[in-house]
Amino acid sequence: MAAEALQTNRLGDCASPYLQQHADNPVHWQPWDEAALTAARELERPILLSIGYSACHWCHVMAHESFEDPAIAKLINEHFVALKVDREERPDLDQIYQLSHQLLNRRGGGWPLTVFLTPDQKPFFIATYFPNEAKFGMPGFDEVLEKVAAFYRDNSESAVHNGDVAIAGLDRLNPSGAEPLDRQVVGRLRGDLEGDCDRTNGGWGGAPKFPHAGEIRFCLRRAALDGDTGAGNMAHQSLRALTDGGLYDHLGGGFFRYCVDADWTIPHFEKMLYDNAQLLAALADGYAHSGNEALRTATAETVAWLEREMRHSQGGFYATLDADSQGVEGGYYIWRYDDVAELLDATELAVAEGVFGLTRTGNFHGTNHLQPLRPLAEVAEEADLDPDRAGEVLEAARGKLLEARAGRPFVGRDDKVLTAWNGLMITGLARAARVFGEARYADLAAGASDFLRDHLWDGERLRAVYKDGAAYQSGYLEDHAYLLAGLTELLQSRWRDADLGLARALADNLLDYFEDGQEGGFFMTADDQEALIHRPKPGMDQSLPSGNGAAVRGLLDLGHLLGEPRYLEAAEHALRLLMPEMKAHPGAFVALITGLEEALEPPTLITLRGGEAARHWADAAQQGLYPDRRIFVIPDEAELPEPLAARTNRHEVTAYLCRGTECSVPITDKAAFESALAESS
Repeated sequence: MAAEALQTNRLGDCASPYLQQHADNPVHWQPWDEAALTAARELERPILLSIGYSACHWCHVMAHESFEDPAIAKLINEHFVALKVDREERPDLDQIYQLSHQLLNRRGGGWPLTVFLTPDQKPFFIATYFPNEAKFGMPGFDEVLEKVAAFYRDNSESAVHNGDVAIAGLDRLNPSGAEPLDRQVVGRLRGDLEGDCDRTNGGWGGAPKFPHAGEIRFCLRRAALDGDTGAGNMAHQSLRALTDGGLYDHLGGGFFRYCVDADWTIPHFEKMLYDNAQLLAALADGYAHSGNEALRTATAETVAWLEREMRHSQGGFYATLDADSQGVEGGYYIWRYDDVAELLDATELAVAEGVFGLTRTGNFHGTNHLQPLRPLAEVAEEADLDPDRAGEVLEAARGKLLEARAGRPFVGRDDKVLTAWNGLMITGLARAARVFGEARYADLAAGASDFLRDHLWDGERLRAVYKDGAAYQSGYLEDHAYLLAGLTELLQSRWRDADLGLARALADNLLDYFEDGQEGGFFMTADDQEALIHRPKPGMDQSLPSGNGAAVRGLLDLGHLLGEPRYLEAAEHALRLLMPEMKAHPGAFVALITGLEEALEPPTLITLRGGEAARHWADAAQQGLYPDRRIFVIPDEAELPEPLAARTNRHEVTAYLCRGTECSVPITDKAAFESALAESS
């Protein structure tokens, strides 16, 4: 029976767009399920585990070079049980084997991740991309397959030993040894960011250049809370680099994944929902601090892109857009000079050419990736145009180019709706709604919340993925934590009892299923999810904030709002456990260090009861950037739990100000409210 189960490629029955991309491979791919794992054990055959995602350029390259090659497929099918995993559906497997790659190879991993496992899932050899034949200083994949198969056949005990070493290393990675909370790590993180800042180009580090939204928001916190102009300068220089450079789509809005160079010119052209979600919040904070209208424009264009290309008809948001179009990296976005010249009239071409630096040789393989290189005013003067007229001409040119681009074959879109990433997007949209006064942004955030509640929450448990009318995969720590944080942000933009109810249920589930009640902190998987070789307790930020960092911040906000000590104690327990790691490597723990600061110095919680007038009070209280304020406008008709229900409206508007466990008397006079705010800052 086991051998028969491996005679065909079973990915055609899977919902994941990434797995569907491999459904026609001659490789007999299996999904990660009990049937395939049982077959590996019964046949005592090693496993080839390939982990990737649908927008991954090098995943496509390896698929075309190797997995579509009949000879290579024959080697795989003869010697291995071949498993394909979508990392976006199974972040637990991706986390475990990426960490294993670091342990076994002493360097970071990536995608595609190529893992060879014993039949009981222990990793004994791990790498990333292999070419189909020897090049780039790497062996061909056929040679790798033959050598790994021979090694396992002749040295299975060594393979098992390698796997045991990896598992022991994984277990040591989980934090242990709690320490008291220490605010000094806030200053150490600030110093690390200063040292790693690229003063020339903006951002942090060298090529490849990632956006680092969390670091930007941390620096803006320092500027707002401490008057730290140096931190503010780092944040605003980075925001200018992101919005002015090649990371941003200057025709259609939205940000690409990263830039391949240090000066933000050429991106890797995939667009990820989670990047854009985090950057919306960073743009909003940047605008609240500076009033820079360019950040408002980038936000509006990014939200327009989300509505146009990333939104499910019922309100959720899709996962990714591919980097490739018809096999060409960036093909949907790049321009040949002659194509632009055919679309625009002479004046439009002159302005677009001047602003974007269009040339026949281009800046990307003979084509042009658009980014502003010269100020519009300078180009207007050169073209003998009034600046306002030049702006109109540029907008007309952009409109023509965007319309023409829309007629091209679209990039691949992974139309899964992921709970975790939608939670991040709810945060970004809700934050932007308040800062920019845009009700539509709050509508979109509320629509995403409704989608998740209607389709991925069954009243008791959360699912991680929605595709083609079905929700599946039990929710992970990040699903619960990001959605909890998103809901507490949305409640500040638009109070809805249903959102509070879901937030409370998610917080309870975090404590019931994910918390380590003895040591502290939260595991990545629930205690009733599939048992794997390791149960991670993630504290370090990656391209996403750590699950523990997001859980801590969500629990702190909800705990203070509801006066619920269980949530506050769980958050502090996690922080104490992870304190040694924050001290050792502060730059890797931005989310947790932000949560630490909020645990030590709780934000001012402002509860306003009343109608439209209460919203006006709230608007006045959030002019500018105040990371240490949480403002909730609660309608009089809301059905609230105790002790929140006791904060009733005693006049046209009634305000309650609390910090930690200390609360003011109810305030019904606006002048007194403004005075109390000033004293709390």
